[in-house]
Amino acid sequence: MEINKILYHIKAVLNSYSEVIFLQSATGGFFLFLLTFLNPNVGFAGLIAVVSAYLFARFLNMGKEFLSSGFYTYNPLLVGLSIGYLFKITPLTIFFTMVSGVFTLVFSIMLNSIFYTYLRVPILSFPFVFISSTIYLAVSSYSNLFVNSFYPHNFFSFLEENVPVYIASFFKSLGTIIFTPSVIAGIVVSVILLFYSRILFFLAVIGYYTGALITGFLTGSFNQSFSDINFFNFILISMALGGIFLIPSVKSYIISITAVAISITMLSAAEVFWSFYGVPAFTFPFNFITISFIYVLGLLSFPMVARYIRKTPEETLDFYLTSLNRFRGTERGIYLPFSGKWTVWQGFDGKWTHKGAWRYAYDFVITDENGKRFKGDGLRLEDYYAYRKPVLSPVRGRIVKVINDLPDNQIGQVDKVNNWGNLVIIQDERGFYVEISHLSQYSIKVKEGDWVEIGTFLGLCGNSGYSPEPHIHIQVQLTPDIGGYTVPFSFVSYISKNHFFSNDNPVEGEILESVYPDKGLDMKMNFILDEEYIYEVFVHNKKVEEIKLTVKMGIDGTFYFDTGKGKLFFGKQNGTFYFYRYEGNDRFLKLFFVSLPKLPLIKKKNLFWEDFIPISRALKNPLKRSLVLFLASFNHKLAQVSYEGQFLEDNLIEGKIVSKTLNLKEKAFIFLSEEKGIKSIQFGEILIHLKNTKREDNL
Repeated sequence: MEINKILYHIKAVLNSYSEVIFLQSATGGFFLFLLTFLNPNVGFAGLIAVVSAYLFARFLNMGKEFLSSGFYTYNPLLVGLSIGYLFKITPLTIFFTMVSGVFTLVFSIMLNSIFYTYLRVPILSFPFVFISSTIYLAVSSYSNLFVNSFYPHNFFSFLEENVPVYIASFFKSLGTIIFTPSVIAGIVVSVILLFYSRILFFLAVIGYYTGALITGFLTGSFNQSFSDINFFNFILISMALGGIFLIPSVKSYIISITAVAISITMLSAAEVFWSFYGVPAFTFPFNFITISFIYVLGLLSFPMVARYIRKTPEETLDFYLTSLNRFRGTERGIYLPFSGKWTVWQGFDGKWTHKGAWRYAYDFVITDENGKRFKGDGLRLEDYYAYRKPVLSPVRGRIVKVINDLPDNQIGQVDKVNNWGNLVIIQDERGFYVEISHLSQYSIKVKEGDWVEIGTFLGLCGNSGYSPEPHIHIQVQLTPDIGGYTVPFSFVSYISKNHFFSNDNPVEGEILESVYPDKGLDMKMNFILDEEYIYEVFVHNKKVEEIKLTVKMGIDGTFYFDTGKGKLFFGKQNGTFYFYRYEGNDRFLKLFFVSLPKLPLIKKKNLFWEDFIPISRALKNPLKRSLVLFLASFNHKLAQVSYEGQFLEDNLIEGKIVSKTLNLKEKAFIFLSEEKGIKSIQFGEILIHLKNTKREDNL
């Protein structure tokens, strides 16, 4: 146990090193750690600073989850490296470095709170720039330290003589990121980047050469341009904007190149200004430009801003594309306001009345097998199939407005004064309002102040207000005003052409049917903390091992199955059971996710549904997986792996994993238990079968 604790602390420190180049890898951090010792003064000073900061953070009882990633300790590391670059290691230097490392930690925590609260931007390496600049300005007062410790930096210079200047300069700039400006250091950093992220390596190359070439054109000297090691700022800007804080894509690459071009003037000005005081520009241009872009893109609600940053840009891209496809609807998901089958007559940006501020709205009618909305000649209200059909509450909330006394228009007439007709406005408990309009006169059975649940009877479909024929109009708005400005929303848990949709926006002409969870199936997929499920694993009919799934809860409240080697997160929403994501290294647990990423909680034979699987979970070959994700940053469709599920019988599900671009086609059969959970999974030659269940109630 003590060994595990020691390894945990070592890993947390090493993660600080990898964070410097936007990676989250203790192994990568280890190689960077070794690399800093090409210059022992740099290596030791960096280690002293980061360990001092880490120990002080532990002394302050900072949580493990905050320290394990290295996020709060990579700035102290950089400060230590900068001190080691200037001073030799002496007892006085060690003390100075320890104090600086702790101060940088405190400053980082404070600055992160301010930046996140007021600007919603990351601190990047701004604490390092501030503290190191302060130190470099202050050393003139520490004559004893400076005189005893100043020294030259010439390491592995022989490589520079055998490598073309335009290549050597790139490697030296990469090495400068960890205060080791040598070709050998840059080569090692390049290998680390290339191994963990092809996207980051690509961005490092295009960022550097974009900045260097433009500078060469501006100054008229490419030799001079390629001799400036401060061009590592271009590399950091390109990687941060192109692959870390934005979703890797053609747009993010264009933005990163634009930011690099803009930063050239900033870098030149910083070099001139700071040189007057004998202080390097450090990463000031990188911080200023990157934070400015992130802040502006956030203000503009730029859709490609990464909301969840994973360990590498490839993982971030994979997670984003999968989430985009899996959860197509909005957070304002509501149920359909009716039972039975209705047809979308007009949707968002409809061709008649859904325009401008009222663009986000739906109109529904009932049609027959021929697509007609009425019987006979359609001259009477009673001819229309939708007329006086029940209207149900699509949300749970409070009734805040009711109009019930307006007459139904005869066909061919409209009420231009009372546009919305008879209506009900419901205040949803999630913070928005739902307006349902054109109900029939005196049919509304709820009153203002009533609380309604999903499916509560509200009234009958009518033809009041500006309505040419009976239909249900529904919209979502942020105010309780009649006919308020609309906002995007979506519908949850419905069937169209025997396909189940958990949260989506149907198109005009689509026939929909609202469905509600089957209580038996819902209970069957209701897993409780500490429950244990033991499965036997067979390969080619030969038992190879047993795995135990234990239900646990994460710090964010999400439940997951834990096997010790992997975690499978799950939950329910919108009448659907989801396996949200898989983490770890348990190939058999991963099969649960791949075989059944989501399950409609509705038992209906031959019911179909669609889902999507991350490429990282669908492809076994890591080299092919990394190549596909790199190419997918240029064309997102390349990373699409779809899942097609179907109920063959009450408890038998067939799942197909398909990708045309990857020539991938696999099949799984899932048997649900009669009592609880999944009984077995057949995936190719692998069979995972439930042996028994157990629950230890410690409450």
